[in-house]
Amino acid sequence: MKGQRTAALAGVVATLGALAFVQEGDTPQESPDAAAETAAVEQDPRAQPIAFPHDIHAGEFGIDCQYCHFSAERSVDAGIPPVATCQGCHLVVQGRNNPEEVAKVRDYAQRQEAIPWVRIYKVSDHVRFPHMRHVAPDESGQPLVQCQECHGPVQEMAVIEAVNQPLSMGWCVQCHVERDVSRDCAVCHY
Repeated sequence: MKGQRTAALAGVVATLGALAFVQEGDTPQESPDAAAETAAVEQDPRAQPIAFPHDIHAGEFGIDCQYCHFSAERSVDAGIPPVATCQGCHLVVQGRNNPEEVAKVRDYAQRQEAIPWVRIYKVSDHVRFPHMRHVAPDESGQPLVQCQECHGPVQEMAVIEAVNQPLSMGWCVQCHVERDVSRDCAVCHY
């Protein structure tokens, strides 16, 4: 009796599991623009879906990093902007240098789809880099560590790229030594 209930329950779970992955007639259709962007990223896995000009936004216009990377001062992750943040300006600003890139932003917004940004920086899985501890303001109101110290001169980059930073334990420890901050293992490995 118990074996029959177990077999029946397993059958129900398997059926529900299969139904969770197959929903007839509910397959989302990918737009031609999204398909082209996906193809571009597949050709170069580091390619961004939109050639976001950091040199214009952070450089020429002086927009603070944390305007877009809104959670850096209060979270482990710096965060990436939702499309609504981009649309806030680009409903009006056409993009004088690259209007085709602004058109992509508008397309994502119209489809109510997040921009699938490609992650550039990642530390090893056994390491934690809490942005909030690094960019928290000091007594003068300035970040303890400027974004450029790890990410390079972002305000000069047409499209973000990984700079030649080792992101190694030795590199991080050296920074901690220079700033006379904790070097306890549990600071980064928890």
